[in-house]
Amino acid sequence: MLILAATPIGNLGDASRRLVETLGSVRIVATEDTRTTVRLLAGLGIQNRPRLIALHDHNEKERAAEVVALARDEDVLMLSDAGMPTVSDPGYGLVAEAIAQGVDVTVIPGPSAVPTALALSGLPTDRFAFEGFAPRKPGERRTAFAALAAEPRTMVFFEAPARVAATLEAMAAAFGADRRAAVCRELTKLHEEVARGTLAELAEWAAPGVRGECVIVVAGAAARRVPLEDAVSQVLERASAGERLKAACAAVASATEHSSRDLYQAALAAR
Repeated sequence: MLILAATPIGNLGDASRRLVETLGSVRIVATEDTRTTVRLLAGLGIQNRPRLIALHDHNEKERAAEVVALARDEDVLMLSDAGMPTVSDPGYGLVAEAIAQGVDVTVIPGPSAVPTALALSGLPTDRFAFEGFAPRKPGERRTAFAALAAEPRTMVFFEAPARVAATLEAMAAAFGADRRAAVCRELTKLHEEVARGTLAELAEWAAPGVRGECVIVVAGAAARRVPLEDAVSQVLERASAGERLKAACAAVASATEHSSRDLYQAALAAR
């Protein structure tokens, strides 16, 4: 079978017993970076030397079938550089190919920067959206953030340290300077740091430069009361675009303070 395994995002002590046992016995490992895996094996004191197959964003499409063919006959472990494969990391194409070919897929759960940052942020965790890396180009970044300005769920983003300040400035412009947020830096590592405040405050904090891998967590938009007829119009627009009526009612309800049930009944009457 194909085994997806989460690896430590900074602290080797977070490696699970299942991960260590599997690394100690598996014969084939597909990995985002073979050098990172060699260091992981050494750091965990594992003597096993499996065959390492490089599988990253640039070759996953071409090599997925080959790796899945191997997993048909024996266990193949899939690793990314840190955290869970497929979460802003290689692995999705491999999983899709395995499912298409009828090869079993399982997971060794473990560290992930997304829930770790969310838990540390101090922001609501009952509903959240993971947005991955923000677009690099300023124009595309502005467009992406404008589309998320009314998102009611807490949002989680990955960002490279060199772009954190620019991203926070763009977020402040799109979401509002007073929107609450947190920047989680070097998670689980020696110099772990969480900066919390408004987007304007965090943009100023990041202006001199930020080091280390960062996760940005942003509070969702506050619900705002709008007339029922306007909220129903939003529901109908979403439904006409192909969204299920109940899903459209739930989304609009969370952003307008109307109940989903009232919106559903009003939308049915307006059709």
